[in-house]
Amino acid sequence: MHTGITDEQLKQLLNDILEIYGYDFTAYTKASLKRRINRLYALDRFPSFAEFLYRIRTDQKYLNRFVEELTVNVTEMFRDPHFYGALREQVFPILATYPFIRVWHAGCSTGEEVYSTAILLKEAGLLHKTLLYATDLNPEVVKIAASGILPAGAMQLYSENYIKAGGNADFSSYYTANYGHVLFQSELRKRMVFSTHNLVADSSFNQFHLILCRNVLIYFERELQGKVFALFDESLENLGFLALGSKETLKLSPVISRYQQFGKDKIWRKK
Repeated sequence: MHTGITDEQLKQLLNDILEIYGYDFTAYTKASLKRRINRLYALDRFPSFAEFLYRIRTDQKYLNRFVEELTVNVTEMFRDPHFYGALREQVFPILATYPFIRVWHAGCSTGEEVYSTAILLKEAGLLHKTLLYATDLNPEVVKIAASGILPAGAMQLYSENYIKAGGNADFSSYYTANYGHVLFQSELRKRMVFSTHNLVADSSFNQFHLILCRNVLIYFERELQGKVFALFDESLENLGFLALGSKETLKLSPVISRYQQFGKDKIWRKK
């Protein structure tokens, strides 16, 4: 019976992954890592830790599965509708004054939040002058996000969230349904650029007016969060906006002196 990996085994596993593949999970919160690794270990029925480690070290395909399991973020469209309401009512009117708008969804997962933002930008009359960059560490979820295809079963919840976020059209007009899936409008997708990006190891690649990174940093230790905040700070225009998840804060970060909280939701504005 597998009782869960030890701290020593976890350390060895993370060091090997860093050394062989360049993925750095060493500053992710231990509890969340252990929970996810133990789940995978049990799911794939490894007889011993040594075999689990060997498989990860030698099988790139299996490593991809491992990364997917570790980085999977529970996501939904218009999650925390009041947050999207704040974007629509408080942030977009300011962005509307710019000739061109660049938005970065960091840790975009399967794309639900990118499509949410694009729909609201369209309704605000801003989508035609916006580019949305959507990145994630995990290449598999980036592929899904770029396809614009999501399960139809979730659309009722998403439609309710959309209405609570102040959506004012028929939500189903944004996609076509087919065989248990929906495909989002190409008009939304053509304003999006998808790529893999490692928040831990990769550098800044543009200057943005709005960066959204929601419910990703809760898995990082504080030191790593500080690194990521420095990356966002470098990537954000002056007077740009940074939006975090409901359990995340900029307050304890090294860059806080350059920001002020904007409204009640987890949105900060760079001074």
